Amino acid sequence: MKFTYLHRLLFFSFLFFLVSCGDESIPKPNCQLSLEYPDATYDRLASKCNFEFDVNTLSKVSVKDDCALEVNYPKMKATLYLTYKPVNNNIEKLLRDAQKLTYEHVIKADDILEQPFINADNKVYGMFYEVGGNAATNVQFYVTDSTKNFVTGSLYFYAKPNFDSILPAADYIKTDVRKIIETMKWK
Repeated sequence: MKFTYLHRLLFFSFLFFLVSCGDESIPKPNCQLSLEYPDATYDRLASKCNFEFDVNTLSKVSVKDDCALEVNYPKMKATLYLTYKPVNNNIEKLLRDAQKLTYEHVIKADDILEQPFINADNKVYGMFYEVGGNAATNVQFYVTDSTKNFVTGSLYFYAKPNFDSILPAADYIKTDVRKIIETMKWK
């Protein structure tokens, strides 16, 4: 029996369908990363600086000579930078600079929420800024006694700003920042 062109075509078609049949590939659904952090415990940070506050024991604090502090969160790849400046009849300039620093992020930010803070007993007055969206920083603040001391703080992550990805870590550290502000005392 001679194989004709039609026979060969049918044979290869049958072979092709036989080999190509198999499990259909189904795309996997997008998964969400679940980040959970332990409950925070706080210790008093005592330094030579004109202020002290409670800090999360999971963080690592380094104090510079000019009372600039870095509160590092290694597991979250984030650092809270604190800067101290003495007030010498320049409170308006210090306040303006702190607000300007925050509002420089308005280009990338979806919104900026301001939350004033007043602790008259300890003479601590300030503002907490929550920056929403893909800005370089998600949290900024300043506190002062308005006569001698002024401290600013900014939180930065060591990753491309993607608000959805860093949200759990940012929320965790926001709680720590609020604790710093609430427990701030001047020496």
